[in-house]
Amino acid sequence: MPYVNTLDLVTAARGKGYAVPAINIIDPLTIKAVVEAADAIGSPVILQTSVKTVKSAGAGVLHFAARDAADAASVGVSLHLDHCPDREVITLAIKHGWSSVLFDASERDLDQARKETGEVCAEAHAAGVSVESEIENIIGVEDGVGSDEARHSYSVEQLVEVALETGTDLMAPQLGTAHGMYSSQPVLLPERVRQIGALTDLPVVLHGGTGLTQAEFDEFIDAGVTKINISTALKRAYMQSALDYLKQCEASNKWEPTKLFEPMIEASKALMVEFAGIFHSAGRDGAGRAGDQ
Repeated sequence: MPYVNTLDLVTAARGKGYAVPAINIIDPLTIKAVVEAADAIGSPVILQTSVKTVKSAGAGVLHFAARDAADAASVGVSLHLDHCPDREVITLAIKHGWSSVLFDASERDLDQARKETGEVCAEAHAAGVSVESEIENIIGVEDGVGSDEARHSYSVEQLVEVALETGTDLMAPQLGTAHGMYSSQPVLLPERVRQIGALTDLPVVLHGGTGLTQAEFDEFIDAGVTKINISTALKRAYMQSALDYLKQCEASNKWEPTKLFEPMIEASKALMVEFAGIFHSAGRDGAGRAGDQ
């Protein structure tokens, strides 16, 4: 299926009882693995890249890998820049054909966040790229971006006002979740999703999904969330599989570098399958039409 816009994938999920998995990939290896797994189970997927990943692997390399994997798949695949406060990297992703970008303005005050989000939306829309916006910070640090303190929070009415004024396509509000692994039970806020839904039909994104239970995910999906981000779980699976293999190499004193990729690929595929099941996206085609059944 053609490489698609993130907004199309999440809009197709609205009211269908599922959310699209947004998996933070690490390199072309994980791009290929995640898309192959998504295709095998019929789930649309959003490939997310952090700023660090873009800088380390290269924007051109990541975009080529995503397009190549999408061309071989029969489900919808999009490429999304996650949590980016850096306008230069936003421009780089737009230039290289990302499907969507998250402009993270949560460290700006409201007026500055409003102004810059509008500018990013204008720049992205001119290139056919969708924009996810975050103006109140989601707790936790992910790939060097974020804060462990709640610095900016606004009413639902303010969030919707800014989103509509700036031309935002997807909203990432604070929903009680946090990036990374939870050290204590979070106080979740699915009612905020319903409140936003009563004011606008803009898609709502759940960040900090790793560590929630099936019941908690279901509550957010029932409330109207159509995109759920998973980052920490993939990092752990990817690196733990590598560590286990390297320990085997050390024990046997046999070192075969290319075989290191095999467990990392399988771990990435297994994670995609797991979360597609949790988010009820398995068996949906790239346009969400299976949700009509």
